[in-house]
Parts: sequence; structure tokens; C-alpha cells
Amino acid sequence: MYSSIVIAGLAAMVSADCSRDFLTKATDQYIAAQTAGQSNTVSAFSTSNVTYTENNKPVSFKASTMSQPIKIDFTRSAHDTVRCATFTEIIAASNPHPYVIHTRMVFANDKATLIESVVTDNGDWLFNATGTLELNAPEHWDPIPKEKQDSRATIQAAGDAYFDRFGNVSVTVPWGPPCYRLEGGLPARGTLNGTDCEMVWPSTIHVPYRRYVVDETLGVVDIFVGFPGLDRTQGDDPMPDSHAFRVEGGKIKYLHTASACVTEGCGLNGTTFGRRWQRNLRKRLL
Repeated sequence: MYSSIVIAGLAAMVSADCSRDFLTKATDQYIAAQTAGQSNTVSAFSTSNVTYTENNKPVSFKASTMSQPIKIDFTRSAHDTVRCATFTEIIAASNPHPYVIHTRMVFANDKATLIESVVTDNGDWLFNATGTLELNAPEHWDPIPKEKQDSRATIQAAGDAYFDRFGNVSVTVPWGPPCYRLEGGLPARGTLNGTDCEMVWPSTIHVPYRRYVVDETLGVVDIFVGFPGLDRTQGDDPMPDSHAFRVEGGKIKYLHTASACVTEGCGLNGTTFGRRWQRNLRKRLL
């Protein structure tokens, strides 16, 4: 079940100092702490009021992935000075225990009040840290020139349209080239018609519990959600999920997902889809 503690932390909070510089430094500290396995080195975490969750469950720092050193191969971050929040993507493909982690942090008065992570590893939805790392290589998430930046509303609307489409076939999702999404460790390809992209996916799923980080400079919106039915053994219970979108000119250019399940294989082992998934994992081809 989705944690009530997480739901209680959904409201946007404004910090006395919520500059991009402050958020960048906090993100750098988080990555350094995760690398060292020492959460007590992060000054922004030194508060008794911080709520820390992994995969929708409240945990102590001592019992979390933050307590273990992780060899990180790649990181990506976004900073939201309006919500005073950050998003960080961590890929640890060469770690003895591979991980792909998406983390959202919310700050108030220069301290973290909420840190929530979707921690994925072997057996989670299409997990393949090596494939995730390889598919990141040709992508460009560089800062967008000021005159070409989309508005916050446009960027967030692109991500919302994606999730709205799961429950309404009439919703148009503003896809653009290269017309693929990095789902777990695999590329899910659509059909590119000129500059428009057509994707096929279900239309009877309503995706709730959306929490946002929007970065106009990078054209990024990351949305943490509860994704119903992702783990076939859990019925319609919402599973921990994060989708990070890169939006350029109002269209989705890149999309990365991290989705955690309760049971290994998300209840797909032995099914036709599950066997196809395993074959594709071995290929890991663009």
C-alpha cells in the first residue's frame, strides 16, 4: 500500500534560501553521501524532521541504501527553485549490487524535509543497470538557452499528458524524436512520422499520487507516482515509480523510468511478456 507518510509530504514547501546554487550543493552532498554510505556527512539532512522513504516505505538512514557505499557510474540532477526540490538519477552498473535510483528531495529553511527514493535492482520492472548506462551515453540533457526554454507549465504538462494518456485514449502526448523511452534498462520504441512520435500503451490505467520536480533550465520534469498494476501479484496497488522527462520545444525528447516491484519479475515470470522481456534484456540493443 502507498505510505501515508509519503502522501503527507506532497505539499510544495518554500525555503528561505532556495537558490539553484543551494539546491546544486545539496544534490552534490547527497551524491557524495551515497557514494560513501555516510548520510551524516550531509549538512542539509541534519534535522529530526526529515522523512526518508525508499519504495514508499519509511526507513531510517541506518537501514537504507544511504548506509552502504555505492560505486556510482553516472548521475543526473534537476533543480526546482519554485518547489524547493531536487531530482537525482543514480546508475550504479558496476557496483557489486547494481542499482538504478531516482531520488526526490524537498527542502524548507535550508534543510531537507522529505527524501524519497525509488530504488530498483534485479527483478524490478525491466531492470538492467548496464543497459540503462549504455542507453544514457548518446543522450544530451544540457542546459537550454534562455530564449529557447519552455515554461514550467509547458514542461509539467508534457509529463502529465503522458500519464493522463494511460487512462484516456483521447489525450495527445507531445512526443518528438528520437521517439523512444528508456524503460528500466530497455528502449521502448515508437513510430516516428516526421517530427511526431506515436507510442502504443494501455488506456485503462489511472496514475495517481503525482509529485513533481520541474527544471526550466534543463527542460526536465520528474514525476514520482504510484503506478497501479505494475506488479501483477499486487492487484491494482500502486507501485513505486519515477519518470524523468526531457522536454524541448514543448515535446518529449527523452524519458527515463525507474519502477520497483514487490515480487521478483513483477509477477511476469513464466508469461509470454516475461519471456520476451528476458530475451530483450539479453540483447540491450538500441
